[in-house]
Amino acid sequence: MTSHQTAQTMKPATAAKKLGVYLEATPSEFQEGVVSRAELNALQAEPPQWLRDLRANGPHPRPVVAAKLGVSIAGLARGGVTEPLTTEQIEAVKQEQPEWLQKERATQAEVRKEAARLKQRDAERQES
Repeated sequence: MTSHQTAQTMKPATAAKKLGVYLEATPSEFQEGVVSRAELNALQAEPPQWLRDLRANGPHPRPVVAAKLGVSIAGLARGGVTEPLTTEQIEAVKQEQPEWLQKERATQAEVRKEAARLKQRDAERQES
């Protein structure tokens, strides 16, 4: 019995998500093919110019936009941000400090504070 491994592949959408880029902004050859685990690792280790440009300038997918603004993805939606944003647009939102952004950042801070409290409580319970 011989065992031979097949290369693990993923859809372009999955690879784009793992790379933290917006799929529609990637080159067509990336969007139309499949990506192997080895190719993904190579892209992460030595990103080509198009990947470096996308990561630096965008457009960025919602999880990246949310992280850069310090809010949740749901907070973005509540704030009316449904489209991918470029780095320049994200910086403009930060400068404007709209009311929704301030509110969502405060909400996110409360969520983090509560998560830290629960983690501390659980740690104390395990000690006793």
